[in-house]
Amino acid sequence: MPVPSAPAAPLPRAEFPPGTEACDHCTGRCCRYFALPIETPESHRQFDFMRWYLLHGNCSIFVEDDAWFLTVHGDCEHLLPDHRCGIYETRPDICRGYSNESCEYDGDGRHDRLFECSEQIAEYAEAVLPPRERPANPPALLPVLH
Repeated sequence: MPVPSAPAAPLPRAEFPPGTEACDHCTGRCCRYFALPIETPESHRQFDFMRWYLLHGNCSIFVEDDAWFLTVHGDCEHLLPDHRCGIYETRPDICRGYSNESCEYDGDGRHDRLFECSEQIAEYAEAVLPPRERPANPPALLPVLH
């Protein structure tokens, strides 16, 4: 199931009225997910873990500048209906360090690679990794007793 994307920016930055900034026109894009860096997968086992993440829904994996990230989609519990922060004065440090001058307000949301479902990551793994090794002597099937 594809993850819903944030609505497009309603007003280009060049058209902001004087004295306003991105947050004054935003739909809270930065408050609707978080992304964590993950190891670059190099084996079928590592890709299988990523497949497992995606099977849980409301997440995606993206690659940007050769760095891999797990994105968890979900609104911050303090995002207000007007897309403002309900705890602005006491917001976490990670939010305080975020700049709206280089945020995704008007970004296109494109990444070098984006995986939104387990099948996509499995197909990618099969394309970039050597075939999985199979046992040289598979175990014999046991007879079925009636």
